Amino acid sequence: MSKAILKSYRLQFPWPTQDPFLFCAYHMDHYPPGGHNMGPEPAALLGRNLGNDFTLKEGWRMYHGRSVPGFPYHPHRGFETVTIAEQGFCDHSDSLGASGRFGQGDVQWMTAGSGVQHSEMFPLLHKEQDNPLELFQIWLNLPKAKKLVDPHFRMLWNTKIPRYQKDGVVVKVIAGCFEGVRALESAPDSWAADSKNEVAIWLITLPRQHSFTLPKATQNVNRSLYCYKGYPKEIDGLIIKEPVGLALDASRTVVITTGAEEAHMLLLQGKPIDEPIAQHGPFVMNTYKEIDQAISDYQLTKFGGWPWPYPDQVHDREKGRFAIYPNGQLEQP
Repeated sequence: MSKAILKSYRLQFPWPTQDPFLFCAYHMDHYPPGGHNMGPEPAALLGRNLGNDFTLKEGWRMYHGRSVPGFPYHPHRGFETVTIAEQGFCDHSDSLGASGRFGQGDVQWMTAGSGVQHSEMFPLLHKEQDNPLELFQIWLNLPKAKKLVDPHFRMLWNTKIPRYQKDGVVVKVIAGCFEGVRALESAPDSWAADSKNEVAIWLITLPRQHSFTLPKATQNVNRSLYCYKGYPKEIDGLIIKEPVGLALDASRTVVITTGAEEAHMLLLQGKPIDEPIAQHGPFVMNTYKEIDQAISDYQLTKFGGWPWPYPDQVHDREKGRFAIYPNGQLEQP
């Protein structure tokens, strides 16, 4: 193994992460045409463990959904979620009164901070054709000083996300900076908001028969590279034959060579927060005493309650992509 590759591992759900990241899940579901309620037809749900369906059956999963795939309302505290919807759609609703539908490359950045409830449902909008969903959800930690900041919700529409493009290489810069291409402004209380933390979230697409050099970072940060679709032929001398994750030495450049197919990779990078982590499901704090307080606060306040009629709220089929912020502001791509 090269000096730049610290560790390699086969990708399995969810993907291992390094500080400041807590969690990374990749969802690729080939959903069928949608029924009248924007879920699979009832016959397609037979034999599934509805409410906890994480088994890939017939190419798709229902997750915690019972009629529409997705994740009905659930709480978060103490970290951020970055959700990248490359294919398909995600319907967001939350306890702040914010809502939205995003997809086709859009990104949602949500700071849970002191606490928020939200639902993430995957409506099957197309009645006459399949509804493929390709989605990443990334959890980015918050430092102790920011654990209880006010929740924040923002959409990064696909057409506005900066990209580096050269010789068939495309790097979608969701956070950080790549070869002078700088991401849009991140959430105000995020660890990514300070450029000194060198947080990067990049989606990298390489053409066939190509050699690409991943530049080194300017400081000693944690760097993970996930080769999830159309794998490269070789990374710094390591032959790639399956979906693989790599922990990289960010102080070294890495040469990636593709073969007969296009390669798709996700890179997560950042200066470690380097603080104690206490986690209980959707709560991430520094001590278990703080976890107990988070549970107590949620039981008492429900983090603002639930202003929507259904725990698995979905928006009208013809709604299109949109975001409504807690102040009532409407935004569309």
